[in-house]
Amino acid sequence: MDHLWATSRIDYIKGEKPAGCILCDKPKEQSDQTEADRDNLILKRNAHAFVMMNLYPYNNGHLMVSPYLHTAAIETLAADVAADLMATVQISIAALKKAMKPDGINVGLNLGKTAGAAIEHHLHIHIVPRWEGDTNFMTVASQTRVIPQDVRETYLQLKPFFK
Repeated sequence: MDHLWATSRIDYIKGEKPAGCILCDKPKEQSDQTEADRDNLILKRNAHAFVMMNLYPYNNGHLMVSPYLHTAAIETLAADVAADLMATVQISIAALKKAMKPDGINVGLNLGKTAGAAIEHHLHIHIVPRWEGDTNFMTVASQTRVIPQDVRETYLQLKPFFK
């Protein structure tokens, strides 16, 4: 039997979960914004929304687009915030297409814990690039995802396309 080790996950599984909201706290870390953004995997900041890579991705290049506003209710967003949120999704998709050349892209929201929201009190839109064959026997047979590139390497690959 072969074993697939994903040792980086143990830090998250056993580690103390941060107090507060990472989608509020991470964008506020601005001692040196360029360095803080790299450390926090923030690729782009717009007026009302930002793009952050998922530290524990479903696939390489998994992005989350979120408003700065701490809310779980998409239906209550002001028109300018909603427009900026969607414009940031568009920028993200264009960057992924240029940098990673996926065969397809999933875009989605998990609104509420029951719907699968791990960060249930702060709205965020998932953008997941997909390639032919990325849903393979590992996911089906052993409920394991194979992520072929470190998330920080993917950040460096994507960052130039978010200028």
